[in-house]
Amino acid sequence: MNRDHVLMGVVGRPHGVRGLVHVHSYTAVAEDLSGYDGLVDDLGRPWRLSWHGNGIARLHDAAGNAIDSREAAQQMVNRKLYVPRTSLPEPDEDEFYFADLVGLDVREQGTERVIGRVAAVHDYGAGTSLEIDGAGGNLLLPFTRACVPVVNVRAGHIVVCLPDEIEVPVECFPGTDTHGDAT
Repeated sequence: MNRDHVLMGVVGRPHGVRGLVHVHSYTAVAEDLSGYDGLVDDLGRPWRLSWHGNGIARLHDAAGNAIDSREAAQQMVNRKLYVPRTSLPEPDEDEFYFADLVGLDVREQGTERVIGRVAAVHDYGAGTSLEIDGAGGNLLLPFTRACVPVVNVRAGHIVVCLPDEIEVPVECFPGTDTHGDAT
């Protein structure tokens, strides 16, 4: 999708045999997703949602036809749902949409040296991370205040504090004793 649309949810696995699906909404209240005009999938096809339980919805196409079989619902799994940016309120001074981060310059804290650009924002359930495309390849960085202390959308950049290393506890390695020696 393009910068004119904001990712607001993802269609999950089917629920039952009559076309219902799990919907993972990125709105504060999941049911609010059905209230946005112009909801489209990542192929640009318009959809409307009707909720049938906690996180369970039926999808209706532009003509009002509902998805009514498990097989049709299965075809929608992992389909991203977007709304036009014009349907959303403008963020406050210190707020932003994740979509606003994509394309921003990434500056290293202390040096202000540009090390790349934000290529994508990911959230796989364990926290949000930023994919940074730089001269040395791609870097995945946790989107936390410690790693990203400054976000300045208006100025077109973020400031990052790159971690020196990622330390993995020795007990995570099978076949090692408590001193880290292989057995």
